[in-house]
Amino acid sequence: MRTISAIGIFAIAVAPAFAQAPTTAQARDMAATCANCHGTNGVSSGGTDSLAGVPKAETARKMREYKAGNRPSTVMQQLAKGFTDEQIDAMAAWFAAQPAK
Repeated sequence: MRTISAIGIFAIAVAPAFAQAPTTAQARDMAATCANCHGTNGVSSGGTDSLAGVPKAETARKMREYKAGNRPSTVMQQLAKGFTDEQIDAMAAWFAAQPAK
């Protein structure tokens, strides 16, 4: 008879949480990591592009290009690799819903 280790039980218990698309609140929290360069709520004060109000498809496409290494950058390639496609879509949707200033 097989036994399941504590790690196996943990994996079974938390797997559904990771399989779900991020909530709006989670997308907002992930997007907050972009504030240092792209400004609060994606409204840049200069130096980098604003993300607020940019169509979801455009932001998601650019993030995937960074993630794949097909778009040159200083740090975005490394940052983008830390997000799943679902997280990228959620953040892109959140930024698209923010008012551009």
